[in-house]
Amino acid sequence: MFNWMDFVQIVFIAGMMYLFYRSFIRNTQSEKLVRGLLGLALLWMLSFVLSWIGLGLIATFLHWVALFLSISLIVVFQPELRKFMALMGNIEEWRRMFQKGGVKSKDTKSLDAIVSAVEYMSVKRTGALIVFLGLLDDSVIEKKGVVLNACISSELLLTIFFNKTPLHDGAVIIENNRISYAGAILPLSQNNLNWKYGTRHRAALGISEVSRAVVLVVSEESGDISIAEKGKFTKYDDMKKLRTKLEKVLNK
Repeated sequence: MFNWMDFVQIVFIAGMMYLFYRSFIRNTQSEKLVRGLLGLALLWMLSFVLSWIGLGLIATFLHWVALFLSISLIVVFQPELRKFMALMGNIEEWRRMFQKGGVKSKDTKSLDAIVSAVEYMSVKRTGALIVFLGLLDDSVIEKKGVVLNACISSELLLTIFFNKTPLHDGAVIIENNRISYAGAILPLSQNNLNWKYGTRHRAALGISEVSRAVVLVVSEESGDISIAEKGKFTKYDDMKKLRTKLEKVLNK
């Protein structure tokens, strides 16, 4: 018999699932996977309801449709599932998820290096594209480029984006406060952007539309500094405000 304790447990489970979705799945490529799973769950429930009321033929049809779509999801979303399962088994990642902001030590050295490099590139009008990836975000990147796995330094960033180097047109990928890749190719936004936005800005906006990544862009034409997040650009003329924003990004 259904009682108040059952209701409390249902609310608790639903709350935990929503919190996980809002914190780590929403605005990422994996959101499509979650929607697909919810759709399959509804199909399964509907097939049981139809079977219970006597519509056995339709129920059987929906049952096999749900089974076929389940196999299709595994094939289509294989990268997302692999990343998700790796996350589930990674104790260190779980610790980082639930760690409070006040407990985590701030990486001021990396922050200083990024701000210094970006400010210099802005003055010299050197184009730059720096991506700060979150969990489950790397599956949306078309080509990650060259593996670096290096500490963040202003000298390294300036060298990568120097217009005579082979990697300067691609993006730098930062994960766990380290430069993981350079020369990455990002998905381009399909939105109609202002004429002043080139490929670099379109790439920054594109990955921010399909993931929770935060992307810093330095314009080669104007030297303007912008950050793309959740499909929108924010321009930063004040370096103090930019530093505050990057501090939140690096230490979240």
